[in-house]
Amino acid sequence: MSDAHWRRPVPRRGRPLGESRGPLVSDLWCGLAPLLRRRDVEDPMLEVRDLMAAVVDKPRWWPARHAEEPLEPAVADRICMAVMLRASGAPFAYAAGRAAFRHLTLHVDDRVLIPRPETEVLVDAVLEWSAHRPGGLAIDVGTGSGAIALALASEGAFDRVIGTDVSTGAVRVAESNMQLVSGVLRAPVEIRQGSLLAPAAGERARVVVSNPPYIAFDELPDLPMSVRNWEPPIALYAGDGGMAMTAALAREAAAVLEPGGLLAMEIDCRRGAACAELLRAQGCYHDVRVRPDLTGRDRVLTATREDG
Repeated sequence: MSDAHWRRPVPRRGRPLGESRGPLVSDLWCGLAPLLRRRDVEDPMLEVRDLMAAVVDKPRWWPARHAEEPLEPAVADRICMAVMLRASGAPFAYAAGRAAFRHLTLHVDDRVLIPRPETEVLVDAVLEWSAHRPGGLAIDVGTGSGAIALALASEGAFDRVIGTDVSTGAVRVAESNMQLVSGVLRAPVEIRQGSLLAPAAGERARVVVSNPPYIAFDELPDLPMSVRNWEPPIALYAGDGGMAMTAALAREAAAVLEPGGLLAMEIDCRRGAACAELLRAQGCYHDVRVRPDLTGRDRVLTATREDG
């Protein structure tokens, strides 16, 4: 159902929101829209519709199709909370509590970054490379919601996948998502807590992949408020002009990758050449490449571990 053809609900009187049976979809829809209207949301009715559909995990047309049906009180409460979060300035994904990444729908909240389309290009690069080298271990460093690790485990041909994260909250979110999508995983996934590759000590990996923090601290004012005020700083910012975590990961990956293994990282589009030179300077990588994202900007850095 297109946006041009959805029917705006008409609120019905005589059904209190606190009724044990729960409010009608139309009543809640119309009743919550003013919260977003006061936040200058362009179309509050559409926004509430999309939040309602996301909370109940249904298509966007679901609220219009079921406008005259009652909601369970617990579901109505979750929808109210989602709209109130959105009204407070939370990004849509945090308000809804979920985000799409490739073919997966994952739980997200402000303990983890919201998965983005740019990161799907990183997964594409790993899957393309590994299609000719099946098996082995893939390690996702700074796994956050688990998006990269779970995408590789469900789409790739690895024997195992490990996700690491220094944040206790992120580990919990990733573990929750691992259970959520367990039915589509083709390889076992393990989530370990710790900094960078420390949790994978003693492992030998065919692939090390990461979307590390790469925003410089002095670039903070340039970020949208929805990122600056809501997403976890530990997953966003890095010292040394945004290069510190990229450099540390390049060093640590050299000790974990098997000969001929792949290192793949998401990078800041403004620092593609600098990141590539950083890897070449390590002296243990070859075939260093910078790949563009869907908009043509430098986004993915890949390199192969020397055989020696």
